[in-house]
Order: sequence, then C-alpha cells, then structure tokens
Amino acid sequence: MSGLRVNSLFLGNSSGVNFYIILNPIDEETGKLQVSNCSGSKRAGDWNLSVTPGVNTSKVTINLTRNLQLCLPNATDCCTTPLCVVETLQVLACCDSVVLAHLLIQAEIYANSSFTGNVSENASIIGNQVFQPLGSCPCDLTDGACDVRCCCDPECTPDLKQLFNGSCFTGVFGGDVNPPFDQLCSTQTVEYTPDWFPFLCVQSSLNNTPFLGYFYHGSTSTPRVPSFKIPVQTSPGKLFTGYRKGDPIMTEENEYFTIPQQSMAGQCVGNAPVAHLQDFDVKCLTDLASYKEGLPHDVRINSGTGDFIEQNVIYRTITDTGKFIAKSEGLPTAEVLCQNVTFAEHYMFLWKDENIEGINVTVFLGSLCDGEILTQRFTVKFLSLKSNNAAELSGNPGYQVGKPVRAANMNASNTFGSLKIWQPAGRGLCTSATDTPVLFGLDSFSGCILEVGINEDCSLLRGNVTEKLNSLVKATHVGKRGNSSYSDVNDWVEIIRLDPFNPNTSVSTGNLKGICPDIPANLNIRIIFADVGAVQGIPWQEILAVHISYSTVIWQFQCGLICENTVSFLPITASVQFIKVPAQPPIPMTRFQINYTEFDCNRNDVCWPQLFYPLTQFYTGEPYSQCLAKGLSLAFLVLLAAIMSNPWFSKVWDNFLV
Repeated sequence: MSGLRVNSLFLGNSSGVNFYIILNPIDEETGKLQVSNCSGSKRAGDWNLSVTPGVNTSKVTINLTRNLQLCLPNATDCCTTPLCVVETLQVLACCDSVVLAHLLIQAEIYANSSFTGNVSENASIIGNQVFQPLGSCPCDLTDGACDVRCCCDPECTPDLKQLFNGSCFTGVFGGDVNPPFDQLCSTQTVEYTPDWFPFLCVQSSLNNTPFLGYFYHGSTSTPRVPSFKIPVQTSPGKLFTGYRKGDPIMTEENEYFTIPQQSMAGQCVGNAPVAHLQDFDVKCLTDLASYKEGLPHDVRINSGTGDFIEQNVIYRTITDTGKFIAKSEGLPTAEVLCQNVTFAEHYMFLWKDENIEGINVTVFLGSLCDGEILTQRFTVKFLSLKSNNAAELSGNPGYQVGKPVRAANMNASNTFGSLKIWQPAGRGLCTSATDTPVLFGLDSFSGCILEVGINEDCSLLRGNVTEKLNSLVKATHVGKRGNSSYSDVNDWVEIIRLDPFNPNTSVSTGNLKGICPDIPANLNIRIIFADVGAVQGIPWQEILAVHISYSTVIWQFQCGLICENTVSFLPITASVQFIKVPAQPPIPMTRFQINYTEFDCNRNDVCWPQLFYPLTQFYTGEPYSQCLAKGLSLAFLVLLAAIMSNPWFSKVWDNFLV
C-alpha cells in the first residue's frame, strides 16, 4: 500500500470471529514470516484496525494515524526522510484461537510534499493577452540555466551569448513576438514588391499586428427560424400576375399553402407547399400521440391576381374505419382515450388561364383511439374550367410530366381503359393493396405479397399471378398525346404484349412439393416517348410505343422447423420505365476538362467558369439592381488594379510623392 488507508473484505459469517493486527511479523534474522497465533490487538504502532460487519461479508479497514509532514528545524512528530514509512503488517481473522484467514500488507508511504509555509504576496501579473504576449522569450525553456541559441534568455551571460550569437533563434520563438507584418509600409523591400504596394500598404504601429490584434467582443444575436415566407413588394396594387406551373400557392398572409406530402426519403412532411398544376395523392402513417392538425380551412388563398378566395369545405364522417386503420393493437377492456381526427382531405383546385377560380375541400373525420395506427390520405387535383371533356386531359397537346398516362380498350364497347400499378397498404398483401395510375415521365416500381401454401398447384399459381398482373393493364392502346380523343383511332398506339408462360402447360417437377418454376412474378412496362415539337417554348412530348413483358422466377416454399399448416410469401412486382428517343449520349469531355480538373464545376467546390453567375438571370439570391451595382464595383476595382500594375503608374506615383 502507498496511501493512509487500505480496505479488504472478509467473506463469510463474521459472528464469533476476532480480528487482530501484528506489526513486523517477519523475522529479521531469517527473513521468514513468523508463525501466526491469535494474540494481538486492533492497534499496533501507528496503525488502527476497524471492522464493519455485513451480511456474509465484513469490511476490514487499516488506517495510519501518524503525521507525514517533512521535518522542519526544531520540529518533532514528522518524517525525517522522504520515504517516511516502510513497514510490514499482518491482519489475522481468528475463531477460538484458530486462524481462519490472514492478510500480509507491505506499506511504503512517502512524506507529504505539499507546501505549508508562508506564501509571498508578490504574485506574478499576467497582462491581457489580447494586447501583449504571455512570454517575451518563448525559447527560454530551462529555469536557472542558459538555453543554447536563445539570445533573449536572461540567464545567458554576455560571454555565453558570444558562443552562439550568430545562430540565435529567429521569429516569435526567438523572442521577436511582435514582428512587422508584410502589409506594413515600413517593411517595403526592393525585391518582390509590386508597384501598387505604396497605394495599399498599412500605416500602423506594432501594437496592432495580426499576431496579437484587437479583438471585438460583440453581442450574440439569437438565430431566427426561417419561415415559409417570401419578400413582398410595398408598392400598392395587385402583387401577383398569375401562377405558372410549379409555382407555390400563396395565402392571404403571404405564406405558402401547405398540405402534408411525401419527401424523397419516403417520409411525410407536414408543411410542404402545394405547387400549381401538380396533382398528388399521398398516404401518411400517424398515431394519436403524434397526430397534428394541418392548416385551418378558413385560410384564404391568393387567386394569382391579388384577390383572395375562400375554401368551400364539406365535412363527412367515416363509419367504416377498416380502410384507414392499418394496424390496431389489442386494446384493454377499460376506458381508452379516443379523439376525433382527420382521416382524409381531398382538395379540388379550379383554375383558368393562370389564376385559381375556386377551391373545394372534402374532409373525412373519424375517431382514432390510443394504440391504433392511422393511414391518413391527402389528395390534390387541379381541374381546368376550360375542359369540356368528361375525362381529365393529361396535357394539351403533349403530355405533362406527372399526369396520368391515357389508356383505352378498343375491344370493348366502353373504350375507357386504365394503366395502373399497385399501391400497397398495411402488411403489403395483394388482397388489401390498392392501385394508382401510371404517371407520365415518372419511373416507378411497386409490388405486393401473395400468400401461397405448400400444396399449391403450380398451374393454378401461374394463372392466379398472371390474372393479378393483367388486372393492372386493362387497355389495348395508349394515347399518343395528353389530349388524345377516344373517337380518333390515330391518336392511340397499340400496346405490344409479350405473353407470359402458358399457365395451362404443366411442367414436371417430380414429386417435390413447394417448388414451382416459371412463375411470371414481374410485370415490365416500357414506354417509349420523344419530343416532337414545342408549343410556346414548352416541349411537346408524345408516346411512340408501349411494350409489356413478364419476368419469371422459380418459387420455393420457405418455412421453419414445421411446414404444415403454414403459408409462404411470393412477392409480385410491377415496374414502369420511360425511355426517351433518340437516346442522348453523354457529352464527351473536352481536352481542357480532362487535363485541368481543377476547373471542373462537378468535381470542385470552387467553380471558376461560374465566376459571373451573380450577374446572370439565374441568380435570384438578391435583387438584380444590387447585383448590378456590385458587379460594376468589382469591374472598377479590376480596371484600377490593371492600371496600377502598369510600369508607368509607378513613375507617376514616385513623381507625385516627390
């Protein structure tokens, strides 16, 4: 031990057990441990022994009671040497003169080195480090001795300095803690000094240098949380001249009109702005604890001309909540907290030209209880007041990105068709999955899960899967344009089908159960389109061909230890791919881009080719007038630098100084 106290544990019942301490139990002549006997006490020399009994465990503590201070002149009861205590102790645990356990302790304790004398009142004064350095001689590393090559060391005598006077440390380490900086006018040298140096140099004392500097302790401002607002013009009159496609819809308070939407990560964002002429249909999962109300329905919308229109809201009550409650945990029979919440909101924007003429909102309300998971649905649809067709157009004349692809069934009396993909909900089973239209220009991939038993017939399984995949394509033709007419056959292109494996043909797999080959589990829809022109600068996109094929897989039943009375899962998918022709190959890199990669904007943070980007029309961070003023100021400085770099300018400047 090396401290004043040592603790140990005695394991077992300590009732009837006596503890003793023996000092120096080693024989000095033989150096061996003396025979232990149960004779002693709980105090030996400067050592005390104490026992704290417990349940089947007792704590044994040994303390040193002497003073460990070094001896001062004419002092007693102190340590004469730094190694104050060198002793051997033995702790015995006895019961009826029988030694049950013993502990040997070797103590080496040094004297206390803390200073207890009088403290001098002459404390060192450290100056403010903002204005002066802490040490005037950083190379003075050894106290009371001369550091070689440290000419500012006060311990170095003039005779010692003569030995290394020509090799002293330079710079800040050598004691020059306030060296003149390069921008100082007094440091001008003949070599490497530009002609414009006298015009831009700094006249300052060495008390104000970049090595120390004067620091400004300003107040800290609280950061402001940005809101969905845009700067408004203060001039009177109407503030808007109409909406264009993709513009955010504004409210009366000059804020974005927001409805929950899905982000790129698939999560729902509650304050997402609604874009003009962009329909969407999203579903968001929530529970009673995380449920939040959206914007109130009394918010007025800017029509696009500066006028404000109110929402026409219709409230309805949901009685059958099975389509919205995706998961319900086992609820206890006791009283459960429930709340009337919004299950779905359907927005219908009526628009004409570049303005919004009206908003019809249908809100479905229902009861949500604690422990239930709600699937909320939010839809936004823009309906043109100029359209006289019963079916909504997907563009005029070409397709608009994000609009449904128009389909027709020319073999039926009712030529209206559909081209859809799955939109799973809940557990993702095909029995509960809904569908959504294929949107032009948006590649998509979706699917659902089909439950299959171990004794499933392969032919029936192929037929069932094929039937479910064909239910997504209830059409024989697809509209070339967004305004294709059902009465004109030339407006439609026939769907090219590559039928799957014939489900009536049996394939022998032996007597194996749970294995079926050639299952058409994947539906591939490829839509080929092209730009055939432009209308008012907007590309006119038409569909040229549609190809549908199937990909087969080998299904095998998956089970654990027991396969009887269990089901396996077969995922079936549908993918949509839009292919633009003619295919645009990537632009080959020029020799300049290959050799000078530091100028490539895609691979560097600094992009020199976009040096004048703030002066272009694509920069919207500041008003154009401010950008123009800053650009002219920059051009003036560049022109001034070019003039001053001319040799004749230095001659004129020297004559002016004379």
